[in-house]
Amino acid sequence: MSNRPGPSATPSLTQRRKAATQLDIARAAVELFTERGPDGTTAEDVAQRAGVALRTFYRYFRSKQDAVAPLLAGGADRWRDSLAATAPGTPLPTALESSIAASLVPADEEAAEGLRWTRGLLRASAGDPALRAVWYRVNQESEERLREILAVLAGPDADPLEVRLAAAAATDAIRIALEGWAESDAPVDGPAGPAALALRCLRELMGGVSLWQQGAGGTRGD
Repeated sequence: MSNRPGPSATPSLTQRRKAATQLDIARAAVELFTERGPDGTTAEDVAQRAGVALRTFYRYFRSKQDAVAPLLAGGADRWRDSLAATAPGTPLPTALESSIAASLVPADEEAAEGLRWTRGLLRASAGDPALRAVWYRVNQESEERLREILAVLAGPDADPLEVRLAAAAATDAIRIALEGWAESDAPVDGPAGPAALALRCLRELMGGVSLWQQGAGGTRGD
């Protein structure tokens, strides 16, 4: 039996409706935070923009800042899914670089808009500790899930500490890249875009990790 991560169970209709409602609320929160800033936005404002009752808002989220978590986590979920689907035998550096590039190079306008929303949120978080805490929490949760995927890709003989270092480095590479990009006015793609910055950060952070060195041949030519 393969030890590769299997596909997730198909969500039920109720779960899909719940996720859709959460995403609608998250988008409303992002729009309002970008327009007015967190201080100028209330939970009531977010609920009204999303077209839901305030009690529905609080059924899903503890605070207005917490409401953006599904949107922030969505990109990380897609990245990990892409990585988990890596063909067997692919060197870990190649797998990480390919999945990061695929997740951060916008394939269409919707994906580009998602990156711009992230930029707006990161800019808004500069003056809002609660919003920053949500961002760091999303990254920490993603790192923990990433560790399981990397352990499978690296193989049973991999050093658990090396796997943990790789998960931390890859997560931080994307986080630092997005934060740096958000501070600039660079476009969503190109040499100053988040994908290029993330690959640069990944190579710097993973340089001393033996899992990277063992399979890094030919990954630095772009």
